[in-house]
Amino acid sequence: MSIDQGTTSTRAIVFDRSGRVVSSEQIEHRQIFPRPGWVEHDPAEIWRNTRRVAAAALAAVDLTVDDIRACGLTNQRETTMAWDRSTGEPLHNAIVWQDTRTADLCVELGGDAGTDRYRTRTGLPLSTYFSGPKMRWLLDHVPAVAERARNGELCFGTMDSWISWNMTGGPAGGLHITDVTNASRTMLMDLHTLAWDEQICAEMGIPTDALPQIRSSSQVYGALREHGSLPGVPFAGILGDQQAATFGQACLSAGEAKNTYGTGNFLLLNTGTDVVFSDHGLLTTVCYQIGDAAPHYALEGSIAVTGSLVQWLRDNLGIITDSAEVETLARQVDDNGGVYVVPAFSGLFAPRWRPDARGVIVGLTRFADKRHIARAALEASAFQTREVIEAMQADSGVALSTLKVDGGMVVNDLLMQFQADILDVPVSRPVVNETTALGAAYAAGLAVGYWSGEDEIRANWAEHTRWTPSMEADERARLYREWNRAVEHSLDLA
Repeated sequence: MSIDQGTTSTRAIVFDRSGRVVSSEQIEHRQIFPRPGWVEHDPAEIWRNTRRVAAAALAAVDLTVDDIRACGLTNQRETTMAWDRSTGEPLHNAIVWQDTRTADLCVELGGDAGTDRYRTRTGLPLSTYFSGPKMRWLLDHVPAVAERARNGELCFGTMDSWISWNMTGGPAGGLHITDVTNASRTMLMDLHTLAWDEQICAEMGIPTDALPQIRSSSQVYGALREHGSLPGVPFAGILGDQQAATFGQACLSAGEAKNTYGTGNFLLLNTGTDVVFSDHGLLTTVCYQIGDAAPHYALEGSIAVTGSLVQWLRDNLGIITDSAEVETLARQVDDNGGVYVVPAFSGLFAPRWRPDARGVIVGLTRFADKRHIARAALEASAFQTREVIEAMQADSGVALSTLKVDGGMVVNDLLMQFQADILDVPVSRPVVNETTALGAAYAAGLAVGYWSGEDEIRANWAEHTRWTPSMEADERARLYREWNRAVEHSLDLA
């Protein structure tokens, strides 16, 4: 079983040895917006949902705990929270990865060195995206967090740490752990030593005794709690969601890449056991570590808003009532009618890293209507993906031959065809689209011997659909040129 704790929902999925889905249950959780640019989640709600989906995934197909060989966990990565070590009480809502409240703090932390102050050690620019500044904000603005820190009663963590701690007992002996992939997103871990960087923690004012123990992505950490739905089952795998999707897509060799279309888009290129730094706005991150083996690293292009733009059309504008309707609406027109949507709700992430950007819709005329806006919203995901791929190719010197895709949006045939067209590269969707949860299942299964090794994982991967480019080169160039003009209008608006 995999627990997939995502940005909008929590899922439990049971997989068989061939990597196919046996059972799946999912519950959405609230998105909390206290102020413009602030995004929070209720950790207690998420833990309740975790328990509910795990039990429901078993009940849906009459499985029992004896049918489950191991449990893995994957999670939204940089979302950060603090809780009381003795009671398990969350001390504040979790601050979500999309949240921009730490913008001024990041500038302050950069000082004269600027955004790259910690990049050579962490692989990351100083940005509101990452967890370390969020922890600093909680210490500075939530008295209960500062008090627990002084008394040695504080637990900091990303969502994997919160779920792991609760799943293994909580206040009654729960494990305060994270894995190397999640730790590499905090801006507090040294990429080379895979340990918390004492100097960075001191400079950010974060007590290391509040941080979780860093573990491999695939090893038996312990047994799940006796009072849950999986008592005694080995808890044996943790991967941040995008690294889990890379693993689930069997991108296990240097030079293999995948793109996940979820709340945001995340493109990862496996660089093997070499730490490769980017000159073109990409992140350097840990891809995975199996047992005691050397870790694999990745270059990552993170796009803040893609699937959540469709949710915005639904929830904020009301032009659709269900996310699936966006394709139906967009298909009613032949093109975008000159309309471009730049969804810089939280600034722009890779490769531009412009926290000052804000969302814009440009090119509006009386001719344009909600159908063109729907189409432009889908196209925005493809345009942003092309930006990241061009940066990745410039850094790696490797030309992309095929783009492996996964995530909720890849069921959208219009988007996938446009992605192939704007890239001029084939796009390939696997038979099992739940690659994030599958990657965590693989990590847990490898640790207990359910799968024999990476070759078996590769053998499980199979293509379901392939989209090949059909757009004329001049049209491709025109659309991308106009997209870049639209992006210019989004800058300096914060």
